[in-house]
Amino acid sequence: MLACRPSSTIRCTKPTTAISSKNNTTVSAFRPRTLSTASTAARSDLPPHLLNIPPTKISTLGNKIRVATEESHVSETATIGVWIDAGSAYETEENNGVAHFLEHMAFKGTKNRSREALEVEIENMGGSLNAYTSREQTVYYAKVFKNDVPKAINILSDILTNSTFDNASIESERSTILREMEEVSKDNSEVIFDHLHAGAFQGTSLGRTILGPEANVKAISRDHLVNYIKNHYQGSRMVVVGAGAVQHSQLVDLSTKAFGHLPPGELTPKTNQYAIPFTGCLTKIEDQTMSEAHVVVGVESVGWSSPDYFTFMVIQTIVGSWDRQIGGGKNLSSRLCEYVATEELAHSFSSFNTCYNNTGIFGAYFVAEPNKLIDMTRAIFAEWQRIGNNASQREVERAKNRLKASILMSYDGNQQIAEDIGRQVLTLGRRMSPAEIFLRINAVTVEDVRRVITSYCEDVEPAVAAIGPTDQFPDYNWVKAWTFWRNV
Repeated sequence: MLACRPSSTIRCTKPTTAISSKNNTTVSAFRPRTLSTASTAARSDLPPHLLNIPPTKISTLGNKIRVATEESHVSETATIGVWIDAGSAYETEENNGVAHFLEHMAFKGTKNRSREALEVEIENMGGSLNAYTSREQTVYYAKVFKNDVPKAINILSDILTNSTFDNASIESERSTILREMEEVSKDNSEVIFDHLHAGAFQGTSLGRTILGPEANVKAISRDHLVNYIKNHYQGSRMVVVGAGAVQHSQLVDLSTKAFGHLPPGELTPKTNQYAIPFTGCLTKIEDQTMSEAHVVVGVESVGWSSPDYFTFMVIQTIVGSWDRQIGGGKNLSSRLCEYVATEELAHSFSSFNTCYNNTGIFGAYFVAEPNKLIDMTRAIFAEWQRIGNNASQREVERAKNRLKASILMSYDGNQQIAEDIGRQVLTLGRRMSPAEIFLRINAVTVEDVRRVITSYCEDVEPAVAAIGPTDQFPDYNWVKAWTFWRNV
């Protein structure tokens, strides 16, 4: 059998604070802010456990590094990590992929520890050490027992500031990353979103992949790694986070000793000081060897700090997600789920809202057979129109309850709490307490839902990507026309 080489076509349209003298730090405990008189009164209706959650304490060191903790007096373990405002969005075409490469190199040896010594030390503590890179953040974290928190900070400081980046390790990791790229290229759910970003944010750093192109991976040198650290691993862009069995004052002292020598850098990275343009486009990767097509449809949404962020989260929950293998089938609360299941339009679909510092993408991703692509795509736009015109009080309240439940479940464990703290302090400058999040969700009204989805989904230029047997996928003019709601 002859395997068809995938071909691609891209079509685009126009595109209150207390000051402490110790360690020269600023200390603040972020608690729920007053949203309105009504929402303040609503606090009495919050579950008691939300009001009993320890506050997030935040201190700012002299070099602008923030130390944020949520202490637990019942936990015997802690997650300690460093969240850095640096990822592929801060790269250039020349060094795209260096942030991810750097993450791989972090555990390959330092001036004080060889790779083997590092692995033995972590294993002897009964802990774990990990890292990951996203488009806007790089994270290094350790999970340890409470008595080993000082060791964890020492190790994190060592790998972030003293890595040797010897040539042998660089070449070894280069091969590892190239193999990783091969594996990722086989995962259509990963590839489709890279194509979506490449089209929607074309010409910008958000449009590039996290792994970078193969040519860059083969060319990245020690100088690239060292320069990236010098330019991006700066105090104002770093948050040291502790969750669980950790004392805030102890972590402040340890962080001062471990990271106090780093340069403060700029308070706000230049990359995030301007708006990222969103471009409507259609990217089709034709591959007739596949039995189903993978399709993602997205429109421009909002960044982390937007007042409409939680409204989008409620809308995402209303649209819902569905897979034909799940037990709910046709009886799920989402109207689109019910329709897709009844009409057998897709094997699966999921609504998403991906946020960045100054922009975002709201949309839906689905897997369907070739003869269902038109109907499924149109059904998504029809559901957005239905919500904009006829969203009911009942379904909005139900979605708000489901959203709050999913958020509560995401706090299951010190690692998840640390993730929440690190991301929010980097993106918002503070951490919203679960109680405040619940109040903000409670404040979302039917009118807000209708306003937001109408503003962002009606008469817009969507970004679309499709992989597989896409010959029956509609032309971009059809997709664009479906945003004129009278045509759906």
